[in-house]
Amino acid sequence: MLKGTFPLDKFKDLATPFYYYDVALLKRTLDVVCKESSAFGYHVHYAVKANANPRILSLIASYGLGADCVSGGEIQAALDAGFPARKVVFAGVGKADWEINLGLDKDIFCFNVESKEELRIINELAAQKGKVATVALRVNPNVDAHTHIKITTGRKENKFGINLSMLNEVIDELVKMKNVTLTGLHFHIGSQITDLSTFQNLCIRCNELQDDLENRGVKIENLNFGGGLGIDYYHPNHLEIPAFENYFAVFHKLLKVRPGQQVHFEPGRSIVAQCGSLISRVLYVKEGEVKKFVILDAGFTELIRPAMYDAYHRIENLSSEGAVDTYDVVGPICESSDVFGKEVELNATRRGDFVALRSAGAYGEVMASQYNCRSLPKAYYSDTL
Repeated sequence: MLKGTFPLDKFKDLATPFYYYDVALLKRTLDVVCKESSAFGYHVHYAVKANANPRILSLIASYGLGADCVSGGEIQAALDAGFPARKVVFAGVGKADWEINLGLDKDIFCFNVESKEELRIINELAAQKGKVATVALRVNPNVDAHTHIKITTGRKENKFGINLSMLNEVIDELVKMKNVTLTGLHFHIGSQITDLSTFQNLCIRCNELQDDLENRGVKIENLNFGGGLGIDYYHPNHLEIPAFENYFAVFHKLLKVRPGQQVHFEPGRSIVAQCGSLISRVLYVKEGEVKKFVILDAGFTELIRPAMYDAYHRIENLSSEGAVDTYDVVGPICESSDVFGKEVELNATRRGDFVALRSAGAYGEVMASQYNCRSLPKAYYSDTL
């Protein structure tokens, strides 16, 4: 079986499980992101929620990207990592007062506002500080992302954003407020989108909306299309870097950009997922009546996506070149959902073998928990081992 390249000789003295980051791959990915986005003058803000590891954040910041944050903690982490406040955008359906105040105090670029109620609070808090908050309205465009139901965010029934039918009402109230100013529209329709025609539909909806707003005298300086570009979880060795060229080209081709208008994106998973792997050791190979189980020392406490989303991650036995056998790969957590994969083909597996769960750079480390009183794993990097 084709496997990724890992420094096994350096892994043998490390306590498992741990996260391993291929820094060279991350840099190559960032090179592509910067090249393809700058070809059209687009602005990119990294979605911190995908991976908030301080070293990863600092490296991304060094490439000149902005930060897309969904909590006050993420704002502070981004600033600590070197992202300039003028490139920080703050989204989230439930911003607490202290988080809004932090954004105001740091003079971040923009609040992506998700409701009329939130807009009123931002206006009040900004007034108390004698400031004017810059806001974009997050529009729920009712575009189906054709992705997993738990990561779809742009339909009427989702909690995110302002429904199209309510947008004019919100704008009418906004223009009367003295301590907020409208800078743009924000969209985010879902995550792990691999069918680019979905983004074509988003462009068409945005064009129609802009025409409607201009007819009533509302001009938009910034368009923010969020993130959502998916990765190939099945072939991380062949398709290491997502199709950023095609992704940005869709918007360049179909979006009707007004003179002077700026276009923004907020990729997260597509930047960091493939550079990270969760490395685990085999505790036991258990012979059941109808199947074999590979029991790892990593569980959903270290990578929750399979349990939460029924997500697929490629699993590789790094220690074996033996004949391929079929196993259920599971973790030690006292829950039946602690399963990484069923009927997984692995080279003959024994206790002590190193196993890599691939494409874990996004929503792996950042979603880790201490359930069952487990310790949070360490992270290691290809250029420092």
